Amino acid sequence: MLVDEYGSVDTFGSYYYVVTNLKSSNIWSAMRKQVLALSDTAAARIRQLLQHQQKPFLRLAVEAKGCNGLSYVLNYAQEKGKFDEVVEEKGVKILVDPKAVMHVIGTEMDFVDDKLRSEFVFVNPNATKCGCGESFTTT
Repeated sequence: MLVDEYGSVDTFGSYYYVVTNLKSSNIWSAMRKQVLALSDTAAARIRQLLQHQQKPFLRLAVEAKGCNGLSYVLNYAQEKGKFDEVVEEKGVKILVDPKAVMHVIGTEMDFVDDKLRSEFVFVNPNATKCGCGESFTTT
């Protein structure tokens, strides 16, 4: 509790003080669930694409599409939006659209390159895929 110069107790202020100090410490980072994780192959491919396009960021968003509701969308970005979540991992920076954060939290992004396909794959523990595989919903 904080006591001001008049002897008043401010319980909200102490909560604010603790949360503010907690957010500025490494403990807050450890407590907070990671929005997006990158595999080594995904990070390598993103790095290659960003260098080729001479862009600093890749932006991940979701849009209404397909038979189940949502689809992942990747675009290049020149600058960070005001409310974008920045994921910096393995030497690359991905911006997550604020509307997408709640749908992708805890997702692992991978890159698959074989004889049949060359694409980013999202392993989302909160998603249910539709029958066609083009869209998903989150629980």
